Amino acid sequence: MGIDQHGRTIDYLRISVTDRCNLRCLYCMPEEGVAWKPHDAMLSLEEILHFVEIAAGEGFSRIRLTGGEPLVRLGIVDLVRNIAQTPGIERVAMTTNAILLPDFADSLREAGLDRVNISLDTLDPKQFTHITRWGRIEDVFAGIEAALRVGFDPVKINSVVVRSLHQDLLAFAKLSLDRPLHVRFIEYMPVGASCGGDGLGWTADDTIPNEELIELLNQQAEAEGLGKLLPLNDRRPEGWGPARYYEFAGAQGTVGFISALSRHFCGECNRLRMTAEGQLRPCLFSDDEYDVRAALRSGDDAAVRAALHVALGAKPDEHHNRVGTDRLMSQIGG
Repeated sequence: MGIDQHGRTIDYLRISVTDRCNLRCLYCMPEEGVAWKPHDAMLSLEEILHFVEIAAGEGFSRIRLTGGEPLVRLGIVDLVRNIAQTPGIERVAMTTNAILLPDFADSLREAGLDRVNISLDTLDPKQFTHITRWGRIEDVFAGIEAALRVGFDPVKINSVVVRSLHQDLLAFAKLSLDRPLHVRFIEYMPVGASCGGDGLGWTADDTIPNEELIELLNQQAEAEGLGKLLPLNDRRPEGWGPARYYEFAGAQGTVGFISALSRHFCGECNRLRMTAEGQLRPCLFSDDEYDVRAALRSGDDAAVRAALHVALGAKPDEHHNRVGTDRLMSQIGG
């Protein structure tokens, strides 16, 4: 495993396999999509796999495939299978909008995908179509059902909380009551803030700090007779991230909170990101990138390892509340 200059163990890679998506979420991507890039600017599946093999030899053991939407990348099932069979890789996960999961869930599970995180920011069908510009929430629900049916464990629902959207957050939390779904509320983060779109550009007023959100949920839950959320210590979904988990009494799932801004977890950061173009990003909130594509294409594995260690050494102590990045979230990788 890698150790960065601040003594943190870094053994988790989030790899974007594409910057394309079948949705156009307002805070993630412009309506026309990202600028078209030539095919050879993006890493091939073979190059991604070779990078994983090298990274595994350096102690990275957990891989999450992201996008854009990873399921729009041709050959994704074979990539999952090959990564899962790579010596040293212990777990393979994916972040998806779930729209294509009914078509892929069985083959992905058979290929070795362990778990999925499903992005869903509202339970209101009209608001979902507005946020995604053309998506149908029924397709996401079908993807959630497919994920549960094939036995992905855990199945997490990631919801970005935006004050101006007035989401029914208790309804989200209640998804955890009757099924083993793990709902996670994520503070709205200023990544690619220049994207904007329909007036939904990030502002400080749109972020609801998690402590405020927990208090609000407890008030609403008590009013409905559910009781307060109970902190979890020993029974929490397996995961690699910094969420704090709670549950309603008797619930099958959990409710988690990811405090990227109000209670940042930089001191526990355990990851590097790689974009679909083969650029390593030590921090989500920074525009610093380190090229591994050139090293991969040169056939020099030592140069790939060197780039990996340079990126490790460049991880900052924290994000220092930076607002905005040059790249959009879809270009970085979720």
